Amino acid sequence: MSDYTELDKKQDVHILHSMGYAQELERRMSSFSNFAISFSIICILSGGINSLAQATSGAGGAAIGIGWPLGCLISGVFALSMAQISSAYPTAGGLYHWGSILGNRFTGWLTAWLNLLGLITVLGAINVGTWGFFSGSIASWFGIAVDTNTSAGFANQIIFVALITGLQALINHFGIKLTAKLTDMSGYLIFAAAIALTVVCLIGVKSWDISRIWTFTNYSGTPEGDASVWPKMDNIWYVFALGLLLPIYTITGYDASAHTSEETVKASSSVPRGMVSSVWWSSLFGYIMLLAFLLAIPDMNEASKQGWNVFFWTINSITNPVVANILYVAIFISQLLCGLATVTSASRMIYAFSRDGGLPFSKSLASVSPKFRTPSVAIWTAAILSVLFVWGASLVTIAGSSAYTIVVSCTVIFLFLSFTVPIVLGIKAIGTAKWPKMGPWNMGIGAYKLVSVLVVIAMAIIFIIGVQPPNEWALYITIGFLVLTAVVWFAFEQRRFQGPPIGDVIAKRQADIAAAERAVGEV
Repeated sequence: MSDYTELDKKQDVHILHSMGYAQELERRMSSFSNFAISFSIICILSGGINSLAQATSGAGGAAIGIGWPLGCLISGVFALSMAQISSAYPTAGGLYHWGSILGNRFTGWLTAWLNLLGLITVLGAINVGTWGFFSGSIASWFGIAVDTNTSAGFANQIIFVALITGLQALINHFGIKLTAKLTDMSGYLIFAAAIALTVVCLIGVKSWDISRIWTFTNYSGTPEGDASVWPKMDNIWYVFALGLLLPIYTITGYDASAHTSEETVKASSSVPRGMVSSVWWSSLFGYIMLLAFLLAIPDMNEASKQGWNVFFWTINSITNPVVANILYVAIFISQLLCGLATVTSASRMIYAFSRDGGLPFSKSLASVSPKFRTPSVAIWTAAILSVLFVWGASLVTIAGSSAYTIVVSCTVIFLFLSFTVPIVLGIKAIGTAKWPKMGPWNMGIGAYKLVSVLVVIAMAIIFIIGVQPPNEWALYITIGFLVLTAVVWFAFEQRRFQGPPIGDVIAKRQADIAAAERAVGEV
């Protein structure tokens, strides 16, 4: 960061002060680090691999060849709109702040809860996914029981998730410098491992059947019985639409760039670039990697019967065990670092919402360690809540389905709704007194409004396909959540919650800002 001058630092701090906040966190993240943290959470080696069965046991090759770029486009329009807002308002917990300043206290509060619940549950889902990858690849080296239908396998899953989540929180606790170094490494590792996996797949191709890329085949109902990825359906277009969840589930988490705004140098330009570039490179490298994997599958009919085991079945079929194991270790490490970056993102959301009194025990949750300059209480709170979610939800069954599976199906809906609220508010606010000045990353007011209309269409698509069987309970949970938030807001929070500082309140907080910065040693 040799090009980060004293003038740059003063500009970053001035922007933060102008929004009523102190520089309590430490600016140690470069532009690349800001990109890398979102790139690490998107992690094509996590969602792109762990969710493969949604395509191979769905609409077949076309679900990847055509579905991946379409799904990435659906997800990517959110990043473009969010980049425009983040350039003007680069704060930790950005979505909450945007929802408040572009709308009102309620829209900010609603955005915060949607994003927070999404982040906590997605952290649990990422680490459960890492357990699934570990159990299918590395666990056998140590003779670890992995069948979660047994008490030993279930206990091992919970212990594993608790241990890696604790490790991710511990690393975050020790400062953003260490976290940034590891997520930087993760960025390079994802690129390298994706290229290596692509090469291994291309070498292992037995028959170059390029037509797979655009061939639709209805594999719904496979594997047969209770283990089917999708219920048996006759409409291939319906099956294809459900398969869009593979890229949509994967290409999310880029809000991490916004959540780490106050730790990023030249945030007004670095944060929007980090968001957009993380989506672009993840989409491109993910597509190349998955096309190579698709061509390497020995037999598409047999692949559909493998269900969630399709990745291991394919790799073990096309390469020798030594190469496969090297790939597995690299992918496993990438998935661990994906969870690490998610702890960072979730904790900054908790910290930002709490410093405005949005959560119970806000004073503690908003505290910053003077030694490490991290929101340590928020970090451990995010980690503990995610583990409790995995453990508690896995024990509960609703209508024959695990509550964990049902809630995770809501996760992406909650996250994308939290993206949508401030984006839609921005359509009316941009160019007005609420949003009078664009940041240095500026696509123009007309382009922003056009992309934001596409966001509304994209959100409708995500919601519709996200509540289809076997995820139909996601509809009831989402509606129930919205009803509950309305009740809580009008009954309690409307009178209590003041939201972020605006107008004269900002000027009155300057003494408090100076005191907060002195307390953590900010010069």
